[in-house]
Amino acid sequence: MTNKWNLIVDVARCDNCRNCFLATKDEHIGNDFPGYAAAQPERTHSWVDIKTKERGRWPIVEAHFMPVMCNHCDDAPCMKVAKNGAITKRADGIVIIDPEKSKGQEEIVAACPYGAVYWNEEKQIPQAWIFDAHLIDNGWPAPRVQQSCPTEVFRSLKVSDAEMQTIVAQQGLEVLQPEKNTKPRIYYKNLHLMTTCFVSASVAVDVSGVEECAEGAAVTLLRNGKEIGRASTDVYGEFKIDKLKPDSGAYELQIHVGSTMKYSTTFELTGDSLYLGVIKLAT
Repeated sequence: MTNKWNLIVDVARCDNCRNCFLATKDEHIGNDFPGYAAAQPERTHSWVDIKTKERGRWPIVEAHFMPVMCNHCDDAPCMKVAKNGAITKRADGIVIIDPEKSKGQEEIVAACPYGAVYWNEEKQIPQAWIFDAHLIDNGWPAPRVQQSCPTEVFRSLKVSDAEMQTIVAQQGLEVLQPEKNTKPRIYYKNLHLMTTCFVSASVAVDVSGVEECAEGAAVTLLRNGKEIGRASTDVYGEFKIDKLKPDSGAYELQIHVGSTMKYSTTFELTGDSLYLGVIKLAT
């Protein structure tokens, strides 16, 4: 069974330092690698791009960052529109756009659902991240995005498809735009930080006329009468329930102290995470 290259990208670890972006630029700007890729232009191309997502409202706000690149799909849309064998998929899973055969084929750029293929106006060729195949073929254990990352966002591994699917299931990995069914070889961990919403609030209680943070209150989130999330307030009286589908409609929130329900409210979740404000519990 043939082992193939895959890349795991952990969104939770990315702090937008852009070392991966810069390392790819350093590797490819001004450098031709015959049979792999022509030199990347100094401007306009981001073979490794960083997407940003802000979630929440003050005072509970998050910013997350997600590297995006060629997904080296097993059912690559770019290959379907390419002519004259301009794009090939190697036995190890890496997709290569031939810098000679692809000349003039701008339709390859539009075919990528991830926006990861760029048009080199000067050379009149489409280009994308090649998984640093030229380095891997010369003994490198990983591409430069991994080698250059200080927070261990990337993990490249060469395994069988069956073993990779076991890893996907064990670690809860996801792919971008699964509805496209392109069978990407780039997998994301903690992708919910980019794709889902959370609900949060600050909980306070009156103690002898003084408003204090309510630590340890039990929070339950229900939808259509069914529990879908649970949390406890922290030392600041704050809680967050995550991984909610955007625009998912009506929810009920309950807060219990001990066995007694102290608070209940309903709300509508639209396209963004929601901060419900300061909730004051009755004593």
